[in-house]
Amino acid sequence: MEQKRFIFFGAHPDDPDILFGGTACHLVRAGHAVKFVSVTNGDSGHYSMEQKELAAARALEAQNSAKVLGIDEYEIFPLHDGELEPTVENRKRIIRCIREFQPDVVITHRTCDYHPDHRATAQLVLDSAYMISVPRCCPETPICDKIPVFAYSFDRFVNPRPQRADAAVEIDSVIDQKVAAMSNHRTQFYEWLPWGDGDRDFDVNKLNEEERKLHVMKWNQRFRIAANNGREVLKSVYGEEMGSKVVYAETFEQSDYSRQLPPEEFARLFLP
Repeated sequence: MEQKRFIFFGAHPDDPDILFGGTACHLVRAGHAVKFVSVTNGDSGHYSMEQKELAAARALEAQNSAKVLGIDEYEIFPLHDGELEPTVENRKRIIRCIREFQPDVVITHRTCDYHPDHRATAQLVLDSAYMISVPRCCPETPICDKIPVFAYSFDRFVNPRPQRADAAVEIDSVIDQKVAAMSNHRTQFYEWLPWGDGDRDFDVNKLNEEERKLHVMKWNQRFRIAANNGREVLKSVYGEEMGSKVVYAETFEQSDYSRQLPPEEFARLFLP
């Protein structure tokens, strides 16, 4: 089996886990290489921790998550949460990162998103799609041996249009591992996100193990929608019977900004 290499660029530590964690589990188990990148250090996502302390905590959480998933690397750029801009210097940082990892596939957010960091990350990654093949751009880092395929992860936004499910991966069989990885991001799923949703008295210490799992699963409910949106693709790659029964799936849309694969090939690209 030829090893495939995948790199996911998320805006914050925990974005790659949420949007690609299940697929990463499958790929790593099959011997493929997966790298997560958080383009900011996540130092604003809390209601009480100081930024320096939070950035350190989130870096540790990311490494603990990486151990659960078994991924090669979880890199965090030293850029402030909530302040990310699609500058030339940040684009160069992305270009160097892609060239150094030499991926077959690059995945990120779409540019239609509620969070400015998500939009900026998507813009930076897409702006690198052509430039990674330009030798005199960042000449200190050699260009890739082959141009990777670029793809977008699932989101629920409908303007200007919903995500197109060109590929779909069932994650029912790895959902426990994905939840375990996400649970390592304690400052987010057990502190900041409940607080941000208005539950100012939330206390994870009052939950038993099953209740904690159910709590984190709330952030996976969107992948029921993804599975339904990608139902025909699931049937085509897993067969009619199994594809009809998938409850949770991570879906991906092929970007037209880089190397193109035929639809049938792209639909199977993320499968182990």
